[in-house]
Amino acid sequence: MLKQKIEQAINKQINAELWSAYLYLSMSTYFESISLGGFANWMRIQAQEEVAHAMRFYDYVVERGGRVKLMPIDSVKTDWKSPLDAFEETYKHEQKVTGLINDLVNTSTAEKDHATVNMLQWFVDEQVEEESSADEIVQKLKLIGKDGSGLFMIDRELAQRVFTPPVKSKE
Repeated sequence: MLKQKIEQAINKQINAELWSAYLYLSMSTYFESISLGGFANWMRIQAQEEVAHAMRFYDYVVERGGRVKLMPIDSVKTDWKSPLDAFEETYKHEQKVTGLINDLVNTSTAEKDHATVNMLQWFVDEQVEEESSADEIVQKLKLIGKDGSGLFMIDRELAQRVFTPPVKSKE
């Protein structure tokens, strides 16, 4: 059985993951509006990953005998100055999510909830990948500057991304 403090913290994280999905879906629509379908695809896949993360937390709460309580999802930004601006925001957002995951680990450790600490290790590892992926695109966009052919090449690269659901593991 989950302690109430852990259950509440994970419920907040479920909301944060769903908000992230909403943000990335908004970024996808931004990229569609400026005819960058590959960028839009990358963000749409990112939104799917965030929903999968929320569901991983959801399943964990249920498995531990807790109750998921869904909360309203706040509105998100809908426009960016440039692809670089959007990806810089993505990178900063992933850093924020890393902080939220680290806070969950700290809370679970303080509560001596070793099962939750163990489950959260997957998210700690995932956040390293999330930050690295976003930063890589930021660096490429900075490198090409205003070069339209470079933007086209990155767009083609990002169009290749496909959603791969995370493997269900036994925590």
